[in-house]
Amino acid sequence: MPATHTLVCPSCTAGNRLPASKLSAGPKCGTCGARLAPAKPFALDPAGLKKAVKTDTLPLLVDFWAPWCGPCRMMAPEFEKAAQALAGSARLAKVNTQDFPEASGAYAIRGIPALILFSGGREVARLAGARPAADIIAFARQHAPA
Repeated sequence: MPATHTLVCPSCTAGNRLPASKLSAGPKCGTCGARLAPAKPFALDPAGLKKAVKTDTLPLLVDFWAPWCGPCRMMAPEFEKAAQALAGSARLAKVNTQDFPEASGAYAIRGIPALILFSGGREVARLAGARPAADIIAFARQHAPA
């Protein structure tokens, strides 16, 4: 694990550098004060997602979903449980494909819910369909770089 991490703020998209040892201490954005590594999923728009994928040094697991999707709503509490379990080792985000349909095209989303794990500025793995927290956690740990 690197000595420092760079994380994009989920609120203002400012880049923040912090020591890896501070990830579990609830670090906050130096610009707006929002939490950088919350133990719950945070919403991203396409611009914020693009910047986080490019900048973050911590793996980023993104749930592409829509409010009208039954399986997406069913998986939401499981995704929150996974975020708590993965806190400090990965950040979990959500992109609403109804509000941001361009995200579906940009990331070749063919069905929702769809999970994509990003690390090192690129997609490293993809998982389709609603999953329980244990499967989401195992997926992230299996595919995240050590």
